[in-house]
Amino acid sequence: MAIPPTAGAPPALRTVCLLRLSALGDVTHVLPLVHTLRRAWPDVALTWVIGKGEQRLLDGLPGVEFAVYDKKTGLAGMRALRRQFAGRRFDALLQMQVAARANLLSAFIPARRRVGYDRSRSKDLHGLFINERIPDRPGIHVLDAIGSFCEPLGLRQTKVVWDMPVPEEAWAWAAAQWPDDGTPTLMISPCSSHQRRNWMPDRYAAVADHAAAAGWRIVLCGGRSELERRTADAILAALQAPALDLVGKDTLKQLPALLARAQLLVTPDSGPMHIANAMGTKVLGLHAASNPARSGPYSDRRFCVDRYDDAARKYLGKPASELKWGTKIEFDDVMALVTVDDAIAAFERRRADLQETR
Repeated sequence: MAIPPTAGAPPALRTVCLLRLSALGDVTHVLPLVHTLRRAWPDVALTWVIGKGEQRLLDGLPGVEFAVYDKKTGLAGMRALRRQFAGRRFDALLQMQVAARANLLSAFIPARRRVGYDRSRSKDLHGLFINERIPDRPGIHVLDAIGSFCEPLGLRQTKVVWDMPVPEEAWAWAAAQWPDDGTPTLMISPCSSHQRRNWMPDRYAAVADHAAAAGWRIVLCGGRSELERRTADAILAALQAPALDLVGKDTLKQLPALLARAQLLVTPDSGPMHIANAMGTKVLGLHAASNPARSGPYSDRRFCVDRYDDAARKYLGKPASELKWGTKIEFDDVMALVTVDDAIAAFERRRADLQETR
């Protein structure tokens, strides 16, 4: 539950604006903060400035008014947002994105208190657009950093709850994709929006064939981009086992329900990783370009492959412990450090975990 950090916590705020435009994984990390604010202040009016795709994912979130900003609209869209907020002044703006576009957009949002990141996480002149900062706590997960945005307001996030809004029709669609016959399901979501985080199709296929030989169902999922379709086709061509191909067939509202049906999701550092985690699905995260301690599946990283330190030593000439927290190691061949044996070992850890819990 949300509790005041001190006995003299300030009174409840009436209106709070959240600014986090993208991406799918990051807006998923904001959900616990929304629930923290609403538990502490049931009557608070929350407005969330968000991107188009991210709003589609979270549409129906109780107690939240969405204000959609399309980055393609540039300054014209920012002026439109200011007109939308005409006559309003928020008690606080939580500016949870440090990119230049988001910083500039925040200037069009009227707010008395403007809470932003600590200096170590700030960039692109972030400090010019805020008048308060969250605590500087190096070495914490992205979700915990976002959760700390309630602290300048006098609260603490002591409980992580997602409660992602998933409509009944989405659950029904997911349930219709394969029978509930007790066969465990390995789902593969092979692509991140950052291509250098993506693994090789033949390696996905090798892990899937191993899982299929152990009696698991194989399901591919993904969006409608040309890259995702091409990657899925390459995986299917390399597979010996049959697989259900759902790439490009679900919507953003159906995706959480689909991920919730899997016993394990294999994916690089991506939006589906964090959505699956929020839905209670275990994740075999493939990490070399990014640090799983910072951006891996928040609830359980036991089934991840972590080659981040190897990547740091190979490409940056130093161990991961000497890098600035959050450093990305996005080189062309960095994901080759993640081997098939690594992923099969992680799969077997999950398989053993399932057997222990039966």
